[in-house]
Amino acid sequence: MAYGLALLTALLGWWLSTGVILYLNHLPTNTYRWSLAAATVLLGGCLYTLPTVATDPGTAGVLLAFAQGLGIWAWLEMSYLMGFVTGPSAFACPPGTRGWRRFRLALGTSLYHELTVLLAGAAVFALTWDAANQVASWTFATLWLMRWSAKLNLFLGVANFHHEWLPEKLRYLSTYIERRPMNLLFPVSILLSTGVAIALFLGHLSPTLGASRLGDMLVCTLLLLAILEHWFLVLPLRDGRLWEWALRAANVDKTSTKTSTKIAPIAAVDGSPFSP
Repeated sequence: MAYGLALLTALLGWWLSTGVILYLNHLPTNTYRWSLAAATVLLGGCLYTLPTVATDPGTAGVLLAFAQGLGIWAWLEMSYLMGFVTGPSAFACPPGTRGWRRFRLALGTSLYHELTVLLAGAAVFALTWDAANQVASWTFATLWLMRWSAKLNLFLGVANFHHEWLPEKLRYLSTYIERRPMNLLFPVSILLSTGVAIALFLGHLSPTLGASRLGDMLVCTLLLLAILEHWFLVLPLRDGRLWEWALRAANVDKTSTKTSTKIAPIAAVDGSPFSP
């Protein structure tokens, strides 16, 4: 039962947060500032309550800390994908660019964002330092390391990449991604991350899963989901169907927005604060 709780919580958190971010990123760009403003309020709440939650090693504290880690990470993902915090290279990779120059340009597409992630990580670890509940910190660290692994694998070359998931203004990022069945880093990434996941799981094979061990299992499950996402990069699987609901909903809302835009001049006559 306890293992089921960890699995269900991590699975729903991963699936739902990914879907919500996809949905928001595919709405019209004039909605981005409102989406990020709401996410910033969530970020502030997570950081403000993080020291208090970190002192609670109980089940409620563990689950809340896991949600805080996901919430902080969601803000970071949205700030990048919506184009607010990216990097100095906001253009496609020049044809024929190889080696160090290609890596430097690719890093430049997200340099400011990577520094922001570094600062956010430092804040999370500082706010939870030496606390009884470290779930938020380990959740953040897992997302951070596996994201870097995925980005390096994309840069070196994989078979699958959902370029259509990128907002229009960031489609140039796909030019930095190599297309090949696999690269030499991929098996290393899988072996190392799988080894850590197995170690976490075998270390907590107990029918009476306590709150602290529940936290470890949440992080373990999140790591396994990140490994699954790595496999999606090389296997011929239609993983995009997992989040089709988010893209469909965004397209419906985008269509509704375009329809309402046709009558915007009428609304603008009365000086409505909601008119463009």
